[in-house]
Amino acid sequence: MKQSNKRHILLRYSLVVGVMILFSLGIIWFLARTTLVQAAQWNEKADKILTKTTATPPERGKLLADNGAVLAANMQFYTPRIDWLSNGISEDTLKRYLPALADSLALFDPTRNAQQWKDEIWGAYQRITDDAREGRRRNHSYRLFKGRLTHSEYERVRNFPFFSKGRNNSGFHADRDTIRCKPYGSMASRSIGSVRGAERGDTSRTKGTHGRSGLEKAFDELLYGTPGVGKRVQLTHDIISAEIIPATPGYDITTTINIKLQDIVETELHNMCLETDAEWGTCVLMEVATGEIKAISNLEKSKTNPGEYIEGSNNAVLGYEPGSVMKPISMMVALEDGIVNDIDQPMTTGTTWIYEGRAINDPHGGAQLTPRQIIETSSNVGMSRIIAKKYGSHPDGFRSRLESMGFFEPFNLGIAGERTPRIQHLGNTRADRVALTRMAFGYSTLIPPMSVLAIYNAIANDGKFVRPRLVKRLSRAGEPDSIVPVSYIRQQVCSPENAQKLRIMMRDVVWGSRGTARRWVQDERVPIAGKTGTAYTITKEGGYGTQKRLAFCGFFPYDKPKYTCITVMLGANRGAGASSGMVVKNVALKMYARGLLGNAPQYAEKKVDKDGKPISTTPSQPTFFASTRDHSNAAVKRQYKIDKARIFHRPGKTSAGSVPNVTGLSVREAVKVLEDLGMSVRFKGTGYVAAQSLAAGAKYARGQVINLTLRH
Repeated sequence: MKQSNKRHILLRYSLVVGVMILFSLGIIWFLARTTLVQAAQWNEKADKILTKTTATPPERGKLLADNGAVLAANMQFYTPRIDWLSNGISEDTLKRYLPALADSLALFDPTRNAQQWKDEIWGAYQRITDDAREGRRRNHSYRLFKGRLTHSEYERVRNFPFFSKGRNNSGFHADRDTIRCKPYGSMASRSIGSVRGAERGDTSRTKGTHGRSGLEKAFDELLYGTPGVGKRVQLTHDIISAEIIPATPGYDITTTINIKLQDIVETELHNMCLETDAEWGTCVLMEVATGEIKAISNLEKSKTNPGEYIEGSNNAVLGYEPGSVMKPISMMVALEDGIVNDIDQPMTTGTTWIYEGRAINDPHGGAQLTPRQIIETSSNVGMSRIIAKKYGSHPDGFRSRLESMGFFEPFNLGIAGERTPRIQHLGNTRADRVALTRMAFGYSTLIPPMSVLAIYNAIANDGKFVRPRLVKRLSRAGEPDSIVPVSYIRQQVCSPENAQKLRIMMRDVVWGSRGTARRWVQDERVPIAGKTGTAYTITKEGGYGTQKRLAFCGFFPYDKPKYTCITVMLGANRGAGASSGMVVKNVALKMYARGLLGNAPQYAEKKVDKDGKPISTTPSQPTFFASTRDHSNAAVKRQYKIDKARIFHRPGKTSAGSVPNVTGLSVREAVKVLEDLGMSVRFKGTGYVAAQSLAAGAKYARGQVINLTLRH
């Protein structure tokens, strides 16, 4: 029995040894074949891997404002994670550091307190390690925060207790993403443009980001740079990627956008869109002498959040029927062609003109008007008669004349979707002659607001037709590379004398007794000249509907124009002067108030003697509108030596059903208080409430009107 067991044991032992010997011989054989017989083949494969080159993406260039402020740039963002299965993590060490780590995390991210962070971290550690021990599949990388961190935030977090022990001992690491960011948010966002796969919030990780719209797309080749070349390099314990030809970063592009002016334009356009319930609005501000676009804003109603306006389509470069803002352009043709010489010479117009069997009606006209009055009153009949006088026999001559002036040349601004003016070629039929008269006052055409602005800028610039531009220079690593100079579409689109005549006509639009913008755009501090324009929109059925596009284009200050500005709004519930014209006026006034028109504003009244010499005076103390409490009032008088400091009662202290005292409040605060009580509020002036038409404490009825007088 014992011998039998011994034989069985030896047999099994021999079988195991034999298998092990065969397995060892197999290993030796494959080793010999790999290192000796197939050595050349494997060496060739290794060389292919180690000599294989890959493209390394370059750093994309920045888009900068005119003063060097960053409008768009690549930034590094980090997603911190903890790998709880790292070899060096010790449960005892984690327990020891956890209270201090939780305190640090609570200070950094107060959405959780220290105890909640402690429970969260310990719970995540236990869940993941338990799952690993039981063999359940689970991602062992724990995301620490929902959002991404900037580089400085990441550096702060990685030095927290426990995390500072390094990746192997704490499991702390981070995924790094390069994201294209716009520090100023939506400011001029459509013109700046976007890139593919690198906007903040985009989870894609495209290494080579390229422009998708706006300047990012137009100048993508310059912004992108030149890729480098990398290859794999074998070290003693690892194979790493090394760059053998470094990538060349893209150019930084300095635009003409001015941050201060952009803020003013966007604010005023946004406020007017809200006030007038417009569908969309666009506003462009250009420097007269250089053609630099200092600000451009495009807003439209949000489809997802009614009542809010967001950065929308770039309507500044899309074609629309401009309406009466076309009339000064038509008048320029008339002056240059000699159809009009004396702008004060009366001509027969009338309120209705039957031309080729079609009536042109003119609500602003009269029996006789001078060319100057035709622009002032925006006379359709007058403008049509002037253009038809020369071009009625060959209608296409009007378009040819505009073409010779460079009106149809592209600006190449770099804005995606940029259009050139479209005016159809005309024959010599009755319909063509009728179309000619409509073109003269802004219908039967598709003209981008940017093109209208450029021609008005030429009028303000003594006839020099400067090309609008959005780019000033290119630079790399802080060193200038190329400068984009001022260029001209035409050195002179009209003579300086005719430009002066046009400026006089456009001044009358704002300052004349019958000017279409006189009630809204006049202001002595910044004299503005320009032209209103209204055009009905075309419906889906192909006819004209009731909705209007309302435009105002002008320049300021009138005596020495520095800036040209155009605003176009769709569907505003006011006229062109009261909507688009007010935007231009408010932009000009805010620039004046901030000293951005060349000289700081002078608010103090200058007194002179009989010989014109200034009299030195001590300015009177201002009335101080800052206090609503007795003790505060006394402190103000004592501290600042202001004897005229006044006390205002807080609204709501009057009895129910009586008018509150809103004197001294801002207009927004006053309107809210009064409208909450059911009153209808009207106000005039700017600043704070200085007077109210209904005395405080008086009885009122719901819906009753109260007039407020505002003063600074």
